[in-house]
Amino acid sequence: MFDPKKLLDDLLGSQIPGTSGTVRDKAGQAVQMAKDNPLAAGALAAVLLGTGAGREVTGAAVKLGGLAAIGGLAYKAYQNYKAGNAPEQAPAAGEPELLPPPKDTAFHPSQAPQGEDEFTLTLVRAMISAAKADGHVDDEERKKIAGKLSLSGIGTDAEKFLMAELESPLDLDTLVAGAHTDAQKLELYTASRLTIDPDTRAERGYLDLLAGRLGLPDALVDHVEATVSAAKVPVAKAGTSPNPRW
Repeated sequence: MFDPKKLLDDLLGSQIPGTSGTVRDKAGQAVQMAKDNPLAAGALAAVLLGTGAGREVTGAAVKLGGLAAIGGLAYKAYQNYKAGNAPEQAPAAGEPELLPPPKDTAFHPSQAPQGEDEFTLTLVRAMISAAKADGHVDDEERKKIAGKLSLSGIGTDAEKFLMAELESPLDLDTLVAGAHTDAQKLELYTASRLTIDPDTRAERGYLDLLAGRLGLPDALVDHVEATVSAAKVPVAKAGTSPNPRW
């Protein structure tokens, strides 16, 4: 069995170490890197499952690890919302500080009533569902992903899990039911928003639908949007189209 937390850490990263582009921009280079250094291949799965929106999560979040980073972002958004602050539309100068959620709050991984691993898998499923929101991951794309995942070094069990999730139809009922507390509902939305930048109507529509099904107030969603945006920075892509899908 694979380690759900390790897989979530892999999915959170969005840039191939040592390059200035994503997997889709430099697929050949990424595959070669996976062959040469499987330990660096976690980012391979990340961008293959993402949407290539041209942004990556900052080092502050990556250093915490996927579970703590998602919890920290959700907690930060919730605290700002409860305090009645206006959502910040831009990050402060320098790398924004991100702390893990306090241990005595429902946002801390240890407080998950269903267990950390089970909720981690729910977050991974949420990220994959968000990545599929625009319909870009079709049969042809899945074949490409399968070929590259087999070279990524993430392990057979993790590879099978990812491909099964990619091939499964969207099931919002099951996904939403995987969040057992209000804090987990906010974390599930935060993980989904981390995965994509809603540049298309399909992506925006998916996030709006998810927020509605989770019962999140509009003002709280606005705080998540601002908090996640502040934790993501543009990725320079020399010589590429503004929209790599066109």
